[in-house]
Amino acid sequence: MFTGIVEETGTVISLHGGRSGAVLDIAASKVLEGTAAGDSISVNGVCLTVTPMQGHFTADVMPESLRRTSLGGLAAGSKVNLERAMPCGGRFGGHIVSGHVDVCGKVASLTKEGIASLMRVAVPCDIMRYIAEKGSVTLDGVSLTVAAAGSDWFTVSLIPHTLSSTTLGLLRAGSPVNVEVDMLARYVERLLHPDGKAGASTESGLTIGFLKENGF
Repeated sequence: MFTGIVEETGTVISLHGGRSGAVLDIAASKVLEGTAAGDSISVNGVCLTVTPMQGHFTADVMPESLRRTSLGGLAAGSKVNLERAMPCGGRFGGHIVSGHVDVCGKVASLTKEGIASLMRVAVPCDIMRYIAEKGSVTLDGVSLTVAAAGSDWFTVSLIPHTLSSTTLGLLRAGSPVNVEVDMLARYVERLLHPDGKAGASTESGLTIGFLKENGF
């Protein structure tokens, strides 16, 4: 589990492989402290397992991750957001992040808004049912608050610190971005529709009406 608070930005040394799988080598420093082979590190929001380490770390990227995320587009020199898995008793500065990316969205626009930048992200319509105004969302491993939400887009406001300390400051209109929705939204949907069909009844007694009556 991660929190979406980036510890450092690493640099891709190499990416070898193709659609059947790839091996990613990343130069880093802070996230290697206390890390051993088999541990998890979030790379641009994707949970990867650390294999050999020698001043850098290596991770295998399975085909599903290449299909679902932007990792396949990385090249030597690319900057990536890195976070170690949250230790027991650690600070919980963001929100619950699994490192399981839902979709690769696209930056639709960037607008200066005072000291911040307003980023609009385009995603498929079916993803938007998990994204709510003032809710949480993860972009390239960064925990953010949703400022506004439409039918196939949402916006987030990025403060100067986020822009300078993560790779989000490098994104431009048209850039791909890994999106992970709040996992709590997915569990609520599963409780409401245990057979996976929206609008289906549930034997649990949990309904939309019940949730509204109780402040959800």
